[in-house]
Amino acid sequence: MTRRAAATGGTLVLDSEGLAKAVGRDRELTAWLALAQADDLRVVTSAVTLVEVVHPKLDRAALEWTLSRLVVEPVGTEIARRASALLRDARVHGHRHALDALVAATALAAPGPVTVLTSDPDDLRMLCGPRVGVVKV
Repeated sequence: MTRRAAATGGTLVLDSEGLAKAVGRDRELTAWLALAQADDLRVVTSAVTLVEVVHPKLDRAALEWTLSRLVVEPVGTEIARRASALLRDARVHGHRHALDALVAATALAAPGPVTVLTSDPDDLRMLCGPRVGVVKV
């Protein structure tokens, strides 16, 4: 799947690796974000993703600049319940899958078509099913 085919219309979701690479000005992520902007896509990340990405050596100015160009979706009761249902339906549980489930629930709640940029495509595909495009970054 090409970047243009994956990202035409809808929403682009960044998981922790996607956001970290965007903050670090990774070439591939920069291309995705430029394409999203050109196609007037909504680019989002989950609020829990910020918790995963922030660490003492992170360039805070680069993080703030990146965040100013996307939407940080809150995790409320509806997203938490949807994430719990995704875990139940996939027959997995626990910390290892919880954050991925919150990202998946955020993606599934976004206007489609939706593409998730992730370092963990297998888990996101398992949780999202065919409704969301999943691309490894």
